[in-house]
Order: sequence, then C-alpha cells, then structure tokens
Amino acid sequence: MGSEKSDMNLVRRRREEIRRAILDAAIREFAKNGLAGTSTQALAAAAGLTKAQLHYYISSKEELYEEALHFIVREWRTIFFVSAGSDDPAETIASYIERKIRHALDHPEVSRLFANEVARGAYVLSRHWGELKQAVEEASGVIEGWIAAGRIRPVDPLLFQMNMWAVTQHYAEYEAQARHLLGVPEGTPLDAERIIAEAQDMFLLRCGLTPPAR
Repeated sequence: MGSEKSDMNLVRRRREEIRRAILDAAIREFAKNGLAGTSTQALAAAAGLTKAQLHYYISSKEELYEEALHFIVREWRTIFFVSAGSDDPAETIASYIERKIRHALDHPEVSRLFANEVARGAYVLSRHWGELKQAVEEASGVIEGWIAAGRIRPVDPLLFQMNMWAVTQHYAEYEAQARHLLGVPEGTPLDAERIIAEAQDMFLLRCGLTPPAR
C-alpha cells in the first residue's frame, strides 16, 4: 500500500513537472513569436517533448496561450501584491519596485508576452481583467490610506501604479533598446542595482519620501 502511494506521488510530481515545463516553454515561445507564429511543434521542442506527448497534456495552443496569460496575472498578483498591512510606505514602494525590476530582468519573456497581448487588443487577456482590476483597486485603497493619514504626498493612486509598471517593465519589454543606449552587449546582465536605485528615487521622491540609504 505504501509503495503504491509512493508511486502515485512520483507520477503526480512528474506530471506537474512536465506541465510546468510546458508552461515555461509556452511563455518563452509566445513572447518571442506570438500566438499565430508559434507552432505546437515548436512548443513541444521547447518543452523537451514530442508533439504527441505535448498533445497528451494540452488540447490546443490557443488554450495553452490563455493558460500562460492567466498564470502571469495570478503570479504577478502574488508577487507584487500591496496589502492593507503595508504600514511603511517608503519600505513598501521601494520593495515593490525592486521585486518588479528584478523579476523583469530575470524573466523578460513574462513581461513581453503580457505586453504583446495588450498591444494586439488584449482579446484573450480581457477575460482575466477582473483579477488584475481587483488587485489594482486594493492597492489604490492602500495608497489612498497613506495619503489620508498624511504619510505620503498626494498622488493619483491609479496613475502612480501604472507609471511604476511602465518603468519597472521597460527593461524587459525594450531590452534591445536599453542595451544599445546603455552600451551593454547581449549576454551581459543589465545593472540591476543602478536601475532599481533610479526608479526607487523617482517614485519615493514623488511621494515626498526619503529614498533608502545606499
């Protein structure tokens, strides 16, 4: 009995590993080539599977594309959520910016896939706007609370968030341009510390807060 349970757990873990490999491959391939330009053969190869094996786990590339976008929305909400328990505005904003930039630099394909979908009209992503909108509204409530308590200079809570997204995702979505202007060749990491410090200073000073000591 114990052996059977162990075997079942092993099979389950293996299935989960394959599903995650497929999802990671999908994000990379869709970010690079778009939905129309990505074949199931390319997805299978990127995931280290045969085409037949891939179709055992997915019904269509369109369904996988939507799953990838939904995963990004859920992941971003988990990683970058600004909760009502965030008591220190300076620490919260600085931490948010650092996490967002590091994630964009480490996983540029995630930001690119999201941006590409929005650029083409967000036809698939629009079905998942509810989750994103709820997270944004909750974060706006936190920012409004800081303003009401006199803890930060008045800002437009929604535009403040949108401007932070634009800055923190820029180095993933426009990596080629950033590399050219900064003189950083392909294969050499961008200077995360420099990028984070500049963004933190910009948004903290906008709120009348003191940037962290460096």
